[in-house]
Amino acid sequence: MQAVRLHEFKEPLTVEEIDRPEPEPDGAIAEVVGCGVCRSDWHCWQGDWDWFGYRPDPPHTLGHEPTGRIVEVGEEVEHIEEGQEIAIPFNFACGTCDHCRNGRENICENHIGLGFMNEAPGAFAEEVHIPNADINAVPLPDSIDAEAAAGCGCRFMTSFHAMAHRAPVSAGDDVVIHGCGGIGLSAVHIANALGGNVIGVDLMDEKLDFAKELGAVETVNARDVDDPAAEVRDITNGGADVSADALGIETTCQNAVNSLKKGGTHVQIGLTTAEEEGMVPLPTDEFVAKEIDFKGSLGLQPSRYSEMLDMIESSKLDPSALVDDKIDIHQIPDELEAMTEFNTVGIPICNDFSS
Repeated sequence: MQAVRLHEFKEPLTVEEIDRPEPEPDGAIAEVVGCGVCRSDWHCWQGDWDWFGYRPDPPHTLGHEPTGRIVEVGEEVEHIEEGQEIAIPFNFACGTCDHCRNGRENICENHIGLGFMNEAPGAFAEEVHIPNADINAVPLPDSIDAEAAAGCGCRFMTSFHAMAHRAPVSAGDDVVIHGCGGIGLSAVHIANALGGNVIGVDLMDEKLDFAKELGAVETVNARDVDDPAAEVRDITNGGADVSADALGIETTCQNAVNSLKKGGTHVQIGLTTAEEEGMVPLPTDEFVAKEIDFKGSLGLQPSRYSEMLDMIESSKLDPSALVDDKIDIHQIPDELEAMTEFNTVGIPICNDFSS
């Protein structure tokens, strides 16, 4: 089968023939119907995130935002069946540790990151293996087809968990999203659907215009103001109730925190770059004096996918609204290369893996 392969960090990616996967006894094989192309794939290609455990040994297949159709199941699989169309969370869980048993399988003690770790070759391929398939494969409702659901991969489902669970956003909350790439635009759309008054902050007018289309009531171009956080505080008459850093650099993280009012909540969605290596200085005394909460957010529990899917079925959410381009597997390397200069808007989806 064809797959996008990483042979050396930062060097050109190749599309080549590799062996099809075989299911483990508790696993399943899915034909990939759609897979988002994400900046997180770019980070993996660059060799970032070794401090986070997300640095596979080449050669390796990238891709972590798939939907698919089950074509084979292992002998121990009880609930997932051939022919089912499924969403596939990137945060694979074991199902047996304390976190999994308490509904927090997204931070499973035995977490495996699809496409980011040796144990889980990714989904920029015709087929992908899903370990512990009864837990990690999420059947889609009949009303949501797999290609349409491809837009709700990592960026969308991670933003859903951040906005709906970790913040959580309530009706009337002022919410500011710093960084309007794929994950930030997803957060804008979701926070708006939850009743928030959303402000988008970015450096590109094109992305800010997209944020307005997705429900942002105000936008701030950080290039045009001396202090983006102060601008947000002025717009909200004292500060936002919820802030999110959807990029993961020191500037956006600090600006997001400084956008908050007393008692506000910051949700960190973006992971840092090779420059920060996971360490960002923050105004800790402000956290104390203002009783600000700082929360991390990783992926979405498979057991809570139904909440997001219900909102998609009822048209409160529309992940397809964020899809700006559909490409074939041979275009994936160039799409990732464009992310070096942040030259992408919205979510590109690969929906052709065999051409």
